[in-house]
Amino acid sequence: MHLTLMTSTRKFTAVFVVLLMLPGFGSFERMFAPSSDLWPHWETYNPDDVRTINHDAWDDLLSKYLVVDQAGPNLFRYGDVTAEDRSLLEGYLWSLAAQPISQFNRAEQFAYWVNLYNALTIEVILRHHPVASIRDIDTSPGFLADGPWGKQLIKVEGRDLSLNDIEHRILRPIWRDPRIHYVVNCASIGCPDLQPRAYRAETLEQDMEAAARSYVNDPRGVMMSHEWTSVSKIYDWFVEDFGGTEGTVRNHLLKYAKPALADALRKHPRLDDVHYDWNLNEPRL
Repeated sequence: MHLTLMTSTRKFTAVFVVLLMLPGFGSFERMFAPSSDLWPHWETYNPDDVRTINHDAWDDLLSKYLVVDQAGPNLFRYGDVTAEDRSLLEGYLWSLAAQPISQFNRAEQFAYWVNLYNALTIEVILRHHPVASIRDIDTSPGFLADGPWGKQLIKVEGRDLSLNDIEHRILRPIWRDPRIHYVVNCASIGCPDLQPRAYRAETLEQDMEAAARSYVNDPRGVMMSHEWTSVSKIYDWFVEDFGGTEGTVRNHLLKYAKPALADALRKHPRLDDVHYDWNLNEPRL
């Protein structure tokens, strides 16, 4: 009986692994992507509020350690961050945690949550560095949990928050904007770039549009060859945010694609495959 159970378990595991490895848009892996699940508390805002939140400390850290590469992904020099700058980052996170964010206007809130997510991600990597991938930091609760995204990391307005909470329970369900996926950074090569400056309410629209154009026209977003198209797994995992179908994802890509890429997408509209590089976004020696 025990042998039979073990054999069945091995068969199930083998099938599960094969399904995960199947290529193509609409992959089995999509089933495990976090859904958009509104946390109602964070819907509160004050449209008349004119205060701004100071993100200068985050600007300083990015200016020191982010390597901006026009021909490839932006990389962060985690191994070079000094103890003093670690303290600067922690102080910045504490300053964000102390904000009564529900009292701010929507644009200021959006910039706040994106900067908090990106700064927290850097802090998580620094705490565990050296590490080859953020997925190797298995601190999330649950037997099948992967990575650090489910672990509660910070308290805001008396509520404990994880990275998943910020992205999937606040940003995605409240703003319902697919460009969210271009501005939150998961410390991976395959992810849209970490930008060299903090996001701010007054430049949000132009910064989000620039981030979308940059990723779509980079091979990390779309790779094409003769009669073959591969897109980032982001479009597969979160297809609902891009309209819900392969066709709406293609239309989204066409909105931001440069002429040559747009022409190629029209000639070959099928999304044949998906890709993503989970290697840490740091310079290689």
